[in-house]
Amino acid sequence: MKFFLDTANVEEIKQGLAWGLVDGVTTNPTLVGREGRDFEQVVKEIAGIVDGPVSAEVIGVTAPEMLEEARKLAAWAPNIVVKIPLIAEGIKAVKVLSEEGIHTNVTLCFSANQAILAAKAGAGYISPFVGRLDDIGHDGIELVEQIRQIYDNYGWGTEIIVASVRSPQTVTRAALAGADIATVPFKVMGQLFKHTLTDKGLAAFLADWEAYKKGQ
Repeated sequence: MKFFLDTANVEEIKQGLAWGLVDGVTTNPTLVGREGRDFEQVVKEIAGIVDGPVSAEVIGVTAPEMLEEARKLAAWAPNIVVKIPLIAEGIKAVKVLSEEGIHTNVTLCFSANQAILAAKAGAGYISPFVGRLDDIGHDGIELVEQIRQIYDNYGWGTEIIVASVRSPQTVTRAALAGADIATVPFKVMGQLFKHTLTDKGLAAFLADWEAYKKGQ
């Protein structure tokens, strides 16, 4: 499973790259807005430091608006993937963009049927928002399992990005469900390193080493 960072913070991305864990980045208008910087400047900077795909989202709600924005975004850097919302107008835009060779990440997916539509339209990625499903009492990872089975049934190449990840446990379940990618906040990526027994074990090893040195 690949890891994307779900952020528009360049310093977080640089730290993730230093760990050797970042295969790509996803952004959205909310994340970019938090940075208080120009949207184009932020996206271009991220695309310049990340080798993998960088998702940038359109804000239009009609197919013509989305197509105009998507072509502009795709021209900024070769690794930019255009995020398109999973609405009827969005799927229309995805079909055209896939024929033009522009990669798309269909976002705000909350059902298997929606995922089917995205794959049939030629989406490069589908992003089920598991955390938001969990928030309303559904099992978000169950949706990922359904999408995985459906895509495997038909040999569809659309990659599954598990999005809206709130905890390390969701990352584990995403991997068990066969997700291609988990896009995680920087905080969650950092939490993946943590285990109480690791901390205790390291402290014990270091204490034993200090005792050994004193005895020499």
